[in-house]
Amino acid sequence: MPEPLDAALTEVRALLLDPALTRAVAAGRRKGQRPSVVRAELRPVTLKAGPRLQISTSDGARPYTRNVAPGAEADTAVDALLAEPFGNWHVETADATLQLRVTKSGEAQVHRAAASRPAPEPEGHDRSKDYLLDPGDPIFAEIGGSAAKRRQVDAFLRALAATLPDDLTGPLRVVDLGCGNAYLTFAAYRYLGQRGLDVELVGVDVREDQRRRNTELAERLGWADRVSFVAGTIADAVVEPAPDLVLALHACDTATDEALARAVRWGARWVLAAPCCHHDVAAQLRARPAPAPYELLTRQGILRERFADVLTDALRAGLLRSHGYRAEVVEFVDSRHTPRNLLIRARRTGTPPTDAQRAEYRELVDRWRITPRLETLLAD
Repeated sequence: MPEPLDAALTEVRALLLDPALTRAVAAGRRKGQRPSVVRAELRPVTLKAGPRLQISTSDGARPYTRNVAPGAEADTAVDALLAEPFGNWHVETADATLQLRVTKSGEAQVHRAAASRPAPEPEGHDRSKDYLLDPGDPIFAEIGGSAAKRRQVDAFLRALAATLPDDLTGPLRVVDLGCGNAYLTFAAYRYLGQRGLDVELVGVDVREDQRRRNTELAERLGWADRVSFVAGTIADAVVEPAPDLVLALHACDTATDEALARAVRWGARWVLAAPCCHHDVAAQLRARPAPAPYELLTRQGILRERFADVLTDALRAGLLRSHGYRAEVVEFVDSRHTPRNLLIRARRTGTPPTDAQRAEYRELVDRWRITPRLETLLAD
């Protein structure tokens, strides 16, 4: 049933300034009127200076993000947005969700609902210590994913949090290569936004149907102007301009090599890649006898496969080092959640390798008579 618009906007204002606010989006326009921006998104963030209300607006061409302090500054900013003739408001707090649509006659159609809550954790279990993003975050109602997948994504975000500088500011261009269903893509955007960063994120996947699905999800979340998707291979998909940060979660076999090679060519400042299967080097080890005295390492199939995993990632880290990156291989999640739990984490320093480092890498590949796929890609 229609309600007076002024009373409904007063209710919206109270929710926007409520400390329990999680997210709000204003979009659309009222009949015969046009807002000065096409969309506005509000969310709470915590900065070094303390809690802030982050307001991101877009004029349809470029975004603008600012973080306002609680109190008079936030009151003024919220009042200015409520004065804009937006046609729709969607507001989420920890306790409730409110959707407001302005009718053609200038009245308000309002839908109110209690916030859906995740099942309670066992007594004494501190979820805030276990998750970087609360599993009850509203984005998970849209993107789905199993509990195991959410755990992997959250662990990946923790590695990301440990990689980026605490004082990072300014725009951040991110690409997620081999994004699949985009669980990591959307979660990374949410996390980076909560850090108060101005983020543009592109997800790349070879399947066109995935691109359409993920684009529709971005639109439902109200993020389509900041999160976009491209159909194409990791090696060839068009991503412009070059990203600052490259992510790749479980790109299969040499797809991880393609992701690392593109990151190097882009000159990305940070790279985080969790490899999946390692068939390429394993096949090369099967094709020829092991050098003495290492026959026992590869005689048994299971040992050969595990050794191939270790050798592949060690050589990837060495190649990144030879191209001006400081690289390390770490365990980013417990093996109970996935056996593919290693992460290659690299930061561009621009420091050239020493002669000893070059010789170390070359001696290893020559001894085992293998050609890592990443070496070929970087040579090309």
